Amino acid sequence: MSALDRLLGIMRTLRDPQRGCPWDREQTFASIAPYTLEETYEVLDAIQREDFEDLRGELGDLLFQVVFYAQMASEQQRFDFDDICNAISDKLERRHPHIFGDASVADSAEVLKNWEAIKGAERAEKAQHSALDDIPKALPALMRAHKIQKRCHNVGFDWTSIGPVLDKVHEEIDEVMHEAQQATIDPHKLEEEIGDLLFASVNLSRHLGSKAETALQKANDKFERRFRAVEAIIAAQGLAMPDATLEQMEAAWQQVKQGEKR
Repeated sequence: MSALDRLLGIMRTLRDPQRGCPWDREQTFASIAPYTLEETYEVLDAIQREDFEDLRGELGDLLFQVVFYAQMASEQQRFDFDDICNAISDKLERRHPHIFGDASVADSAEVLKNWEAIKGAERAEKAQHSALDDIPKALPALMRAHKIQKRCHNVGFDWTSIGPVLDKVHEEIDEVMHEAQQATIDPHKLEEEIGDLLFASVNLSRHLGSKAETALQKANDKFERRFRAVEAIIAAQGLAMPDATLEQMEAAWQQVKQGEKR
């Protein structure tokens, strides 16, 4: 028995109406979805930490999510695990005509260009005529903004130099501050302007060759590292954070920053 057959068999047993696990039998596509997202982030975390022992287990957890969906779909006579494998195999062959067909490419840039053209044709076949039709709304907001902007770039709706992009960021900052300084603040309008600023910032990041989602994750990690160090410094002074003054915390913050430069 192969490792995959063993896993598929375990899944069938867990969902068995008579001898299966009560919790597993109760699950639906919707109830499992949050776990799929959680497992995906745990895979990404293991990769970022370069913990390959942990990554092996996390990839298993993520694979189990796919197997779970396949089993539920099979019970409903929609599709099974083999159908999933065949679907991705067909897609990979279709989108790599330079490997599995007669097309030729000069470099990876041309591969990506062909990939987007093939995806565009696939959307047209599904009557999805907008370049934005199949972008998942469930993506993290920064990632979705990047993907929207990239799709617009692919059809020529994009600035060709960095100047206008930076001007837009400054414009959106001014609009945020305009709303924030009103005598009576409209929270909905302020939120809209903040959203525009974030969208413009993602565009600036994209034009500079960086992914905003990744950049912000790294910024989060840096801030957390520095804040924990500040907590340690304040504690070494015999204080709890709520009892320290802002000046004391700022001095500790600068100490941490200077220490990182050495």
